[in-house]
Amino acid sequence: MTPDDPLLRILVCPLDKGPLTLVPAADALYNPRLRRRYPVVDGVPQLLPSSGVPVSDDEHERLVSGAEPSPRS
Repeated sequence: MTPDDPLLRILVCPLDKGPLTLVPAADALYNPRLRRRYPVVDGVPQLLPSSGVPVSDDEHERLVSGAEPSPRS
């Protein structure tokens, strides 16, 4: 998955239905509001609520600083 992937325009967090942020270095999508990271496996986002992993404060700062915002129309 890349920052210009059109799929990013429609993907939302399964829990709060808000936008997700692509973190290419972590191969993940991130919800900074709930501080949950969803893996992207072989280019396929794993967006089941049970797939989301809570992150620590340190990881949150790292993900937010290196994240690419998802494109919105």
